[in-house]
Amino acid sequence: MVTAHPLPEGFTELEVFAIGTALLVEALLGFCLNGLTIISFRKIKELRTPSNLLVLSIALADCGICINAFIAAFSSFLRYWPYGSDGCQIHGFQGFLTALASISSSAAVAWDRYHHYCTRSKLQWSTAISMMVFAWLFAAFWSVMPLLGWGEYDYEPLRTCCTLDYSKGDRNFITFLFALSIFNFMIPGFIMLMAYQSVHQKFKKSGHYKFNTGLPLKTLVICWGPYCLLCFYAAVENVMFISPKYRMIPAVIAKTVPTVDAFVYALGNENYRGGIWQFLTGQKTEKAEFTGAKV
Repeated sequence: MVTAHPLPEGFTELEVFAIGTALLVEALLGFCLNGLTIISFRKIKELRTPSNLLVLSIALADCGICINAFIAAFSSFLRYWPYGSDGCQIHGFQGFLTALASISSSAAVAWDRYHHYCTRSKLQWSTAISMMVFAWLFAAFWSVMPLLGWGEYDYEPLRTCCTLDYSKGDRNFITFLFALSIFNFMIPGFIMLMAYQSVHQKFKKSGHYKFNTGLPLKTLVICWGPYCLLCFYAAVENVMFISPKYRMIPAVIAKTVPTVDAFVYALGNENYRGGIWQFLTGQKTEKAEFTGAKV
């Protein structure tokens, strides 16, 4: 570890090393799992379906989150941010873009599963491509706003990575936060809730539960919920009174999303899991219907 730079205020050397190590492990594991998802989609013809295109969109977004986490881990080991203020803005934008795209794509998968199981309508390529493009453009719109003055990107408490600046708590932040939360957390969460509740009722009637319908929404709430709570708290109270080390915990939890998503949407998908196995071993498994994580 480079020792020329002082420790960030509020952190011990062990805590900086622990956060950097956690980010590095999350980045490497998530990137490997989602990279495998992407490569399998490219190599295995049977996986190239409209429904799996939405799973691919999640994997692409999650790989972006892993790249963001890897840069943060590297900077943590250096104890400082080596890329300047412009690099901070780019890092914040890239992290926000991929995070929001991951959430929107997860909602798109929920919408697809609702129609697949409840209305028995088959997703067309044109619809899947349109949904994927919309998810990324919608994420790009909200991610570019802080660069244009609505919201702001700044350093995390560890000062080795960048994200939305919630430390000020002014009107600019509050208005952006509430709009961002409604359109990028509450609405996707509501879509997932209603879709998977309907799918659950369908499974309950048939007596055959093909996957855990509560897992995707739980993943969204558990992984992103702490970060959202921190931002909402910052809107009503001075968040700077909270120790910097505790304010870093939600960010570290959020970086687990790529690994969890890989198990929920790819490895937990019987059809996709079979395609990954075929890519790794060359052996085909019995053809399975598009499903999610098994109960």
